[in-house]
Amino acid sequence: MAANMELAPLRPWGDFFPGMERFAKPEFGDVSKWNNRIISNLMYYQTNYFAVALVVFLIVGFLNPFGLFLGGTVVILVFMGSVWAGENQAMIKNFKRKNPTLFVMCVMVASYFVLSLCGGVMVFIFGITFPLLLVLIHASLRLRNMKNRLENTMEGAGLKKSPMGLIMNLLDQQEEKVNKIQDFIESKLKD
Repeated sequence: MAANMELAPLRPWGDFFPGMERFAKPEFGDVSKWNNRIISNLMYYQTNYFAVALVVFLIVGFLNPFGLFLGGTVVILVFMGSVWAGENQAMIKNFKRKNPTLFVMCVMVASYFVLSLCGGVMVFIFGITFPLLLVLIHASLRLRNMKNRLENTMEGAGLKKSPMGLIMNLLDQQEEKVNKIQDFIESKLKD
């Protein structure tokens, strides 16, 4: 699987942080539209998000390397355990598909409790939760531009092989996105 992995291009930082006019509060009442914005931005800016998270990880890792290693290991183990449970338990799989954000929050809360037993709570908050929060805030507030929409539409199947596509697939979000892309293309062909 890793051999077929394609890294999406790093988007220009001027596009990633274009100015306040390209950011807007999401429509909290329309969860599917908000979720669509988040998924589109996660897929389009995935390499930028990984770079930002890497910088935060490196800073925290420099300050407390063992704590970051411990925190990362716990989060990965809890996430993989929850993904396994989601694949083998229909109720969890349904919950994961319908509430991906809540599912990730449950994984983070479970990781927090496990780490509190080990004494690595501050590293968890600054090294793991803070980068995820930054990514979620940016993906929620950043308006999609035409290039974002066009590239997500054209590369929908190819992005499935990217690291973010793999994560979206584990959260059962990728299939829905590809279906929406297919419906979009079919509606444009009819016009």
